[in-house]
Amino acid sequence: MYNSSAADSSSAGSRLFRYEVTGLRQNAETDRMDAPIRSSSSIFITVPYSRMNEEMRRITRMGGKIVRIEPVELGKASSVPPQPAPAAPAAAPAKAKAKHADVPVNIYRPNNPYIGKCLSNYELVREGGIGTVRHLTFDLSAGDLHYVEGQSIGIIPPGTDAQGKPHKLRLYSIASTRHGDNGDDKTVSLCVRQLEYKHPETGETVYGVCSTYLCNLEVGADVAITGPVGKEMLLPDDPNATVIMMATGTGIAPFRAYLWRMFKETHADYKFNGFAWLIFGIPFTANILYKDDLEAIAAQYPDHFQLTYAISREQQNATGGKMYIQDRVAEQADRLWELIQQEKTHTYICGLKGMEDGIDKALSEAAAKQGVTWSDYQKDLKRAGRWHVETY
Repeated sequence: MYNSSAADSSSAGSRLFRYEVTGLRQNAETDRMDAPIRSSSSIFITVPYSRMNEEMRRITRMGGKIVRIEPVELGKASSVPPQPAPAAPAAAPAKAKAKHADVPVNIYRPNNPYIGKCLSNYELVREGGIGTVRHLTFDLSAGDLHYVEGQSIGIIPPGTDAQGKPHKLRLYSIASTRHGDNGDDKTVSLCVRQLEYKHPETGETVYGVCSTYLCNLEVGADVAITGPVGKEMLLPDDPNATVIMMATGTGIAPFRAYLWRMFKETHADYKFNGFAWLIFGIPFTANILYKDDLEAIAAQYPDHFQLTYAISREQQNATGGKMYIQDRVAEQADRLWELIQQEKTHTYICGLKGMEDGIDKALSEAAAKQGVTWSDYQKDLKRAGRWHVETY
């Protein structure tokens, strides 16, 4: 480390530094500056000290990575020692550190499930909406079932299948924080849509076994619960993180848990000061799950939470078609891409699998403007533990 106290500020500003850069891809029109930039496995760029930060930002925008910075000696070495260069942000996401070792997993297994009671079961879809979605809360006070935001629990419906075997468990994303809706660490909540579809051969309406069981569950009834499971969708511990959430329908469940922890609870060891953005796809306004709560958070914390709807049956996209979540992502792609490149950003996708291709397409186009291949960058995000997907 150089001793900066000995440097004269005007002399330091005129010194030159050489960057060794790899992975640089040029957008010739929008990013042209005086420094000679070209595609290469390793190139060298010389800049004055006064422009170091500006050049670092440009290199990062263009997908480059600075692997070394060294002072340039012109003739006789200067008596003014070189100044330490500001750290350059990495072009690719850094590898995630080992974490989540203490996350609870499989406390209760299918051969010995926890038997809890249903404490509440109420409808979330308003008049004018389609389908039925229920918010259910179960009592955990009689056992040791505990969990963290982003995990799932299994539900074993009673009875047997067509072969006379016990029904297999179904997994559901937890919709409550680790403290539960009552804040006493003794409950867990789910957001469950009743599965309903037409049989492809008979045309008969078929109802999902477990979802129908849960949607019709009476308060006070017993329910067999397993888990918790899952480490893919965990909320980062960093209270200054940027959290991008993209959901369709009941994919809102883990994001409800995140937002309640961020904005509706008070914690001694966690106070959210970052930025959260929920892009929520639903067919009708009446199908916006937890609408009043989401909009209250957005109104109370406008600097920390942004709420964006994609209402397919009521809104139109840029081409006049239905407004799906991937259309909203396309509208906001440049801003999302800018946020995703920041090391503190985590992106989550939960809900229908069909939305993934459209999201990738929109972000590919935004990344390509800076010469970055989205599919490669996305792989880096996954390795860094900053790209989280749970679709079905």
